[in-house]
Amino acid sequence: MLKIGYFQFAPVFGQVQKNIEHVTAALADVSADILVLPELAFTGYHFCSQTELHQLAEDPTDSPSVKALTEICRARDFYLVTGFAERAGDKVFNSSLLIGPQGLQSTYRKLHLFNNEKNFFEPGNIPLQVIEVRGARIGMMVCFDWVFPEVARSLALQGVDVLCHPSNLVLTYCQQTMLSRCLENGIFAVTCNRWGCDERPHGRLEFTGQSQVVGPKAELLHRAPSDKDELFLVTIELALARAKQMTNKNDLFIDRRPEFYSLCGNLDYI
Repeated sequence: MLKIGYFQFAPVFGQVQKNIEHVTAALADVSADILVLPELAFTGYHFCSQTELHQLAEDPTDSPSVKALTEICRARDFYLVTGFAERAGDKVFNSSLLIGPQGLQSTYRKLHLFNNEKNFFEPGNIPLQVIEVRGARIGMMVCFDWVFPEVARSLALQGVDVLCHPSNLVLTYCQQTMLSRCLENGIFAVTCNRWGCDERPHGRLEFTGQSQVVGPKAELLHRAPSDKDELFLVTIELALARAKQMTNKNDLFIDRRPEFYSLCGNLDYI
């Protein structure tokens, strides 16, 4: 059994310390194993320039934000998966961090940048990987990665039980699509989206909320409202993510025919 969930909130653009304080206050009495926070949870999302992004981004190996999150993980004995503007030398990645009582455990850099993110962030360069946390095998993906089924499938083939999915969703398709991602791979997923909007000099960007937890048979275990903070927790049975039988004679992975999938990735049709 594993107690998982999310904290959906509306980050205030550019107010890193204020956002950290909001999260740590909300989680001060929580009992859980793994909690997911939104994409870019502390900086906000709608950047004006690369200079602005670089000023807000942090190196997670020497980050006041990571230190504060480690403290709450240690105090409450849980793990956090959070979106993070990761500075690495002169580059910035749209990343997801796994943080636990011992500090930073793993980093994933978003592979599939959405729209104007391509103007600010470097594309991810770390292979998809599964990390064990308290007997559970978790994998991280970030927001727009949802539209590429290869992400969830690659992690599933590595044995993932739970997809942890920090998001800043502005389109309306993801929440429903994640039911299919869970069904086709027989896994759980926690999508933590933000709500509210970033009001900036160059325009307004509104986010859809509706964070959710989905089960291996496409069960919508819970979905948040679109317009307010919500902390949600649920206890799951990991064995459900490890039983890949669809029928008595069908197994999601054994029945795969990869010898006939060799043309995947071929773009000759364009």
